Amino acid sequence: MTWRGPTHRTVDGEKISGTWCHVWRRHELLPDTYFVEDLVVFADGTISCGRPTDLAGLERMLESGRIAVTDPGQPPHEAPENRWRSRYPEPLTPAGFLLEVADRIEELAGRPRTDERCWEAVRRFRQAPTEANRALLRDAYLAIPPHRRVYCLGDMDLQDRPLRILLTEIGEPADGDGPTVTAEMHQEALDYFRHGDEAVAREREQQAVRHADDPTTAGHPAVVLHQTHFPNGLPADPGLSALRNDFPAPVRYAGDTYPSVLHGYWALSTADEADRTAVRDAPTADEAHEWGGRAARRDDWPAVRLAVMAGLLRAKFTQHPELAETLLATGDARLSYTGYAESPYWRDTRDDRGRNWTGRLLELTRAELLADRVSWPTGE
Repeated sequence: MTWRGPTHRTVDGEKISGTWCHVWRRHELLPDTYFVEDLVVFADGTISCGRPTDLAGLERMLESGRIAVTDPGQPPHEAPENRWRSRYPEPLTPAGFLLEVADRIEELAGRPRTDERCWEAVRRFRQAPTEANRALLRDAYLAIPPHRRVYCLGDMDLQDRPLRILLTEIGEPADGDGPTVTAEMHQEALDYFRHGDEAVAREREQQAVRHADDPTTAGHPAVVLHQTHFPNGLPADPGLSALRNDFPAPVRYAGDTYPSVLHGYWALSTADEADRTAVRDAPTADEAHEWGGRAARRDDWPAVRLAVMAGLLRAKFTQHPELAETLLATGDARLSYTGYAESPYWRDTRDDRGRNWTGRLLELTRAELLADRVSWPTGE
């Protein structure tokens, strides 16, 4: 069963997280006809499949055949000849699907799934390998949806066999048709989990070294740089508007001076000298954008435009110390550059198409400004 998402619904202003999958729902007027339907599961236990219900209601729908978890037109799954050697999960059944839906609700609600509880039972048994803890481990393993058990250890080669060996009594065949379990096999299964824990500990140690420069405290919340118009002129304190590319701050770059970053960007994008001059001298940033967008573009512009924008922003904030202070005041916050006039390449958008390159370059410029104030070792 493939789950998709995320999705959500809102109840009394609260956002309830959800996920969904496809099932087959029987037509109410044509009992032999099924159609694919979305089954949506939410963190509060609400389930929607044509109508709202809960786990008990879903169980009744599965038992009555109103919902099928596999294509009713396909032949039933054949049991493997040898369960121990089989590399396929057990077939998906209504009972197993119900357990999986319950698992999804637990996960959405921030509680441990059955496979996570099984891992906890493994750790408990390794610390104290008593028969009582083996029984708890067996219960935890059997609580996992049957069609998900082969995946519970995350091992593509051995699958869940170490667990199945550990849960089989010495002298008994594993799965009824597998090898006869011995004390040595039990120890090998315990060693398997010990080696896994040791590998995880080594990886965490290595990660701590590799990620040693990660921040250890929470950063500033994101700062959104809105596109704003001032019909009555700029206020005495423009605030974060000073970080926008259309803010009127003359920039010396590439042998010329531009009234704003936006003037410079669109002027330098043009292929013709006359267009470049016209864009540079445009009365406003909006007009520079309009005229520059209509002019013929340099052939290499897609390859160099990111570097040009980086250079213009660097020039703006190094040439205007008061604007640099405004940028530095944002701390380490993520800068979200929004608006509607510029390409999604440069800004954030609601539909996730925005790449926010202006915001990212502003963050880079901010780091460079701060680095310029740091006293670095001379090496002497």
